[in-house]
Amino acid sequence: MATRIQVEGLEEVTQKLRRLGDKRKAKNITRKAARRAMNVVRDAARENARAIDDPETKARIYKNIVTQSGRTYGGYDVVMRVGVRGGASSNQYSEDISGLSGGDTRHWRYIEFGTKYTPAVPFMRPALFNNMEKVLETFTREFNSELSQLLGERI
Repeated sequence: MATRIQVEGLEEVTQKLRRLGDKRKAKNITRKAARRAMNVVRDAARENARAIDDPETKARIYKNIVTQSGRTYGGYDVVMRVGVRGGASSNQYSEDISGLSGGDTRHWRYIEFGTKYTPAVPFMRPALFNNMEKVLETFTREFNSELSQLLGERI
């Protein structure tokens, strides 16, 4: 399964970034725009998880879905991801996850990907794939707004 995204108008953005000249500021506005764009996916994933959460248990997967920035290795790279806090497993070296707002939701992967005994009920992947266009629009709008504001231009 291939996903194709076409971005237009990069020449104008590249010229604005060159005028800005500061890599740190460029990375900051990129990170801010990426977070706002990925919050669209986070909100959709929360709605999907809310629909499948078991009311019989006190664990609430939707409460543990968050947007986080990831580690980058130099350059203009920005990584923004949406995931479920608490991970998928624990051992004697794991942090205590009992204090998470949604409780212990390490079972979310079994729901998302299924097991050999239960079918998958994906809620994270559709949140991204059904909102790709909206994410791209949000990123573009926020990035242009922040960049224009930083350069003192009218939007």
